[in-house]
Amino acid sequence: MTKRRTIRFIQTGASTTLLLMFMCATLPIEIFATQPQSAAERPDVLPDPDGKAADTNKPVQVFILLGQSNMLGFGKVEAAKGKSDGSLTHAVNEKGLYPYLVDKEGDWTERKDVRNVRVMGSGTGGMRLFNNEWMTIKGGKIGPEIGIGHHLGNAIDAPVMILKSCIGNRALGWDLLPPGGEGFEFTDAKGVTWIHPAYKGTPERWEKGTEPKKIKWYAGMQYDGDIARAKKVLAELDKYYPGATEYEIAGFCWWQGDRDSRSAALSSRYEKNLVHLIKQLRKDFDAPNAKFVCATLGQTEKDATDNGGKLLDAMFAVDGTSGKHTEFKGNVATVYSHPLSKGGSSGAHYGGNAETYMNVGEAMGRAMVRLIKADR
Repeated sequence: MTKRRTIRFIQTGASTTLLLMFMCATLPIEIFATQPQSAAERPDVLPDPDGKAADTNKPVQVFILLGQSNMLGFGKVEAAKGKSDGSLTHAVNEKGLYPYLVDKEGDWTERKDVRNVRVMGSGTGGMRLFNNEWMTIKGGKIGPEIGIGHHLGNAIDAPVMILKSCIGNRALGWDLLPPGGEGFEFTDAKGVTWIHPAYKGTPERWEKGTEPKKIKWYAGMQYDGDIARAKKVLAELDKYYPGATEYEIAGFCWWQGDRDSRSAALSSRYEKNLVHLIKQLRKDFDAPNAKFVCATLGQTEKDATDNGGKLLDAMFAVDGTSGKHTEFKGNVATVYSHPLSKGGSSGAHYGGNAETYMNVGEAMGRAMVRLIKADR
């Protein structure tokens, strides 16, 4: 990134304004008036990483990130030619946001206690490795893993791994349907009744009374692949977290729903499928106490009545504070993304605005930390 020198100072009133005017007139450097940055004064502002490695004698705390394309991440690191706003570099350099991402020299910081791992594959196909490094800004795009990873690394006195295994354009009610997911019938607006298959069923749907024509894809095929790839990483732990010999699945982060929101049938089943997903993930990873945090679609406001509104209601329903699913009290949280989004829709990847991905990631990280600390 472009280096810049920064002076940060605490706002104290009129004296700060005079100081700012003097400095702007006399010094050829960039200045950001910020609120107090210490954890004690501003607990919502993270300190810079201390550069220390975690104690690998402790089990690695693994947080598995799942979903579709916005969990993958489309936040721009650098601005497109002729543009500036919306990129991470602009947010950090010009707006003074996310100060923990840069050091005093203006270089991207690196957390030596958080490992950032991302794998991807279509269905049950092969695994491609995209990231396997300490948490830092790398490449041209970011997802919510940056905010999640920094908050967890700051809060947890143990090695942390952010393990992302997902791909874009997948529906919970079809591609990501977990084992045990049930089939159902749905009558559309034209009065036609469709059969939607249970886990391992195929095709995606067929008209009731007709013979289903099998295809090479089945309900849950992406779930099976994503979980298998995550387990492959964990089976070779030292390859992905050097020096580590043990791990614990501490939590799951879920940001998904765009594909389901395009179907009246799938959106009508989202709550049921989401409840099943949470339980099945804990079962598949033998992690009954693992926390679960999901984030809503950024464009959907409360009280929306469209398909997106059905997904929003479903996600609020599983939140542990709603009381609707008592078994999720204290271990499931939902992040309302609309106030955090800088505009655009999930289908358009929020215009690639990095602040959206950072804001949602930070909120998910804070929510996960609260759930973990509540157990202590």
